[in-house]
Amino acid sequence: MQPLSIDELTTLLTTKIGAARHMVALAGPPGAGKSTLSAQLEDRLNAVHPGAAAVLSMDGYHFDDLVLVPRGLRPRKGAPETFDVAGFEHMLRRLRADDEDEIAVPVFDRDIEIARAGARIIPRSVRLLIVEGNYLLLDREPWRSLAFDTTIMITADREVLRQRLFERWTHYRLNEAEMAVKMDGNDMPNVDLVLTQSRPATYFLRT
Repeated sequence: MQPLSIDELTTLLTTKIGAARHMVALAGPPGAGKSTLSAQLEDRLNAVHPGAAAVLSMDGYHFDDLVLVPRGLRPRKGAPETFDVAGFEHMLRRLRADDEDEIAVPVFDRDIEIARAGARIIPRSVRLLIVEGNYLLLDREPWRSLAFDTTIMITADREVLRQRLFERWTHYRLNEAEMAVKMDGNDMPNVDLVLTQSRPATYFLRT
């Protein structure tokens, strides 16, 4: 399958806007550009159909440090086992049902590494929901139980991903030891997991 361009992807998703709410999974490894692409798609779709598209990020379902520290998982924050997958799945079902005027969802604040509850509102008018996250297509339970209508994988070469992640953490002024822990102890293992153990998507895009 040939990778799609963002223009082709926009055209494709426009055709999915209809009477029933359409759930789109935008998966990909850390550093692939999921947040940027999902925001661009949201803007493009809403330019054609105002208010029809919205984004939900899986990152809002990080376990808090109050949970991770006692479990010894704080250094692995961002790995599959550090997410409330059951809570995330319940929210996806609630959003698919589309029987409430509005639904408040959490948003992860990367600057403080905390999920803010009720930080975004998804109104009933949204017809196409772009759900973005690393592990949406991970081929293991409980992630395998997540259900979507359309699946997209966004990816890049491993070394490109590594450089992007390095630049991300440089912004937070980590020292050399802290950077090594972030990159080689967590980020790159997560990259490799997504690249090698994700189910095939219907469409894909390279950055």
